[in-house]
Amino acid sequence: MRERFESLQSQGLDWSPPTLESANEPRCIIDGKSTIMLSANNYLNLTNHPKVVTAMIDATRKYGAGSGSVRAIAGTMDIHLEAESKVAEFKGVESALIYSAGYTANVGLIPTLVRGKQDVIISDELNHGSIIDGVRLTKAQRGVYSHNDMGALEMVLSQYSNAERKLIITDGVFSMDGDIAPLADISKLADEHNAMVLVDDCHGEGVLGNGGAGIVDHFGLQGKVDFEVGSFSKALGVQGGIVAGSDDVRNHALNHSRSWLLSGSQPPGVAAAQKAAIEVLMQEPEHHRRLWDNTDYFRNELQSMGFDTGVSETPIIPVICGDSSIAKEFSTMLASEGVMAGAIVFPMVARDAARIRTQMSAGLTRDDLDEVLRIFEKVGPKLNLI
Repeated sequence: MRERFESLQSQGLDWSPPTLESANEPRCIIDGKSTIMLSANNYLNLTNHPKVVTAMIDATRKYGAGSGSVRAIAGTMDIHLEAESKVAEFKGVESALIYSAGYTANVGLIPTLVRGKQDVIISDELNHGSIIDGVRLTKAQRGVYSHNDMGALEMVLSQYSNAERKLIITDGVFSMDGDIAPLADISKLADEHNAMVLVDDCHGEGVLGNGGAGIVDHFGLQGKVDFEVGSFSKALGVQGGIVAGSDDVRNHALNHSRSWLLSGSQPPGVAAAQKAAIEVLMQEPEHHRRLWDNTDYFRNELQSMGFDTGVSETPIIPVICGDSSIAKEFSTMLASEGVMAGAIVFPMVARDAARIRTQMSAGLTRDDLDEVLRIFEKVGPKLNLI
């Protein structure tokens, strides 16, 4: 283990996470220093919303700190069911099931949707690691198509035309580049080739769609996408994973998904906060509007300075650096100026595609953004990025 770690260090590919010493807000304390946070998934700034925090406290006082069991036996509380009902209402589907995390939703659900070599899973080449791990747990054949390339997807579908079950899996918003899957085109091809579709909407919930309902709403595909996987730990500001779809999807996942059946249920305070976070988003649309105002302003200003923001279409705005050492130095220099913007390096991205990944929040003020932009403009030329 030591040899492997030292090898990572020698290549500048090791992780050394900073320590957060306050709430994860747009202005927070990191390693003892006041910092503007640009590396959180807290897109809507709901982690400290009074209604969300109060709901968690009140439920903890009523139900206790934990549930005491797995949900399949004695750990399902009424507050869990209320949170799932609210998810289904928010997503515009019949039913939802909440997992311990988005990761456990993918690794638990995907293996239940295929049975063996007679089936095939077809996956975008840039899908999240949790999807990759879920696929590895199956015995199905595997096809991969070039990122967001519908011609390549159609070709793979044709190659596996004789498969008994065909399952297409894609991220909704891709977490490294901030681009969006062409879900309408994917859905159309799925219909033509009798395939199922699973979309991981973890970075789309609270971000895309009418009021933040997600990528399925964004494309008007309600009822046409079989499985929506999501997460509470990003825009919704809490913790937990989501599977949303028909009543049949919920019943299937509840009875066959090991990561749900064999995990202790979430603390009741978390379930109450999950429900409250969705209610806030549905009742207070200004959070969603501010997020997109900040996103459009910040991206446009970075581009006007000459920074390369890649193909971003969402609040995930990368600043492409190329070499990993440059990205890590850029992150260090930003931190010294009071900005937290993490370096993303191989193997999370290609070796020549290292970047600083910035993520917008509804809680950032225009003054915050202008201060960050001033620092980017100061640091960028030192690394020949602009």
